[in-house]
Amino acid sequence: MQLQANNTDVDLECREVTKSFGHFAAVQEVSFSIPSGSFFSILGPSGCGKTTLLRMVAGFQSPDHGDILIKGKSVLNTPPNRRPVNMVFQHLALFPNMTVAENVAYGLKRRGVAKTDIKSRVEDMLSRVGLPDSGDKQISQLSGGQKQRIAIARCLVLNPDVLLLDEPLGALDLKLREQMKVELKHLQEKFGATFIYITHDQSEALVMSDQVAVMNAGRFEQVGAPQELYYEPASRFVAGFVGESNRWYGVIQERDEKGFNVQCETGLKMRIDRPGNDLQVSHPWGVGKKLEFYLRPESITVTLGDTAPATTNRYKGKVESVLFDGARSQMLVRLPDAIELLNVALPQTAEFRRVKKGDVVSVGWMSGQVRCYEV
Repeated sequence: MQLQANNTDVDLECREVTKSFGHFAAVQEVSFSIPSGSFFSILGPSGCGKTTLLRMVAGFQSPDHGDILIKGKSVLNTPPNRRPVNMVFQHLALFPNMTVAENVAYGLKRRGVAKTDIKSRVEDMLSRVGLPDSGDKQISQLSGGQKQRIAIARCLVLNPDVLLLDEPLGALDLKLREQMKVELKHLQEKFGATFIYITHDQSEALVMSDQVAVMNAGRFEQVGAPQELYYEPASRFVAGFVGESNRWYGVIQERDEKGFNVQCETGLKMRIDRPGNDLQVSHPWGVGKKLEFYLRPESITVTLGDTAPATTNRYKGKVESVLFDGARSQMLVRLPDAIELLNVALPQTAEFRRVKKGDVVSVGWMSGQVRCYEV
């Protein structure tokens, strides 16, 4: 699967990159290209190959097959210290025995840049990351978010063509992580640099990225804008990994030119139409075909009591529990004719503020909101 740039200004391109460790294929024929100035994320579970891929771009490992090009030139025979890339690690690797300014200046000194140039470039960089008066501070005096910005400043002061970020927010607490997601995107836009960011956290990838590659078992399952991955997942894995979904298995009971009626293994019956599912009239799926179904919690309409929502699929149920998390609160609803609990986004309205276990609710969704995949 390949991400094509809209123009010829491409900072990084990988062509059928493959890497194995013994009999284990960590990365399998991965191809993509990233336009200059993009924020590109590689999202996937632990062990999917994303760190191995990043390390090959950085030059710390060599691919068994394929090519890696930066600014149109192959870097396979270029050692890490001569590649126009820099890497920010999860634990940042700042030098505790150096001041902030000395940390930022470290790479420039290694390159033999004149002292007067180093001083002006470090001051300019600290100002651009919002820490203009922190040069004389010790690393221990900085907050977690400030350390993050210094680690990025230390890389960006070298003017790399590509900045690689290996789960740099993983060690931060939740609130700081939320803040740094916004700051990282702001810094990337401010500098106009190309960021390649790897993470297992879908929220990080969706919030910050122009494009996201979802990786699984060494391959890219889908590459696209965050909205595309969320609303139009190309595979069962992407549908289940990106965002939250209710998931069922079932078979087609009836079929017509618009869609079909299905019976789930849990007892749930529902209607699925072509809108949103790209089902063709001539599709080979017929009666008896086993499928897997996904439905987002926020796609479900819910009303209190017996008043049925104006949707194709409508059911009455009881609240099993409320999972309160502010604007992201959910409730689990048990349907009378099915054994599973339905995950429903809790409406942010006054009437649902005091909803509790045992309350009767009516739920429903339109027939085009369910995505289905062949098992």
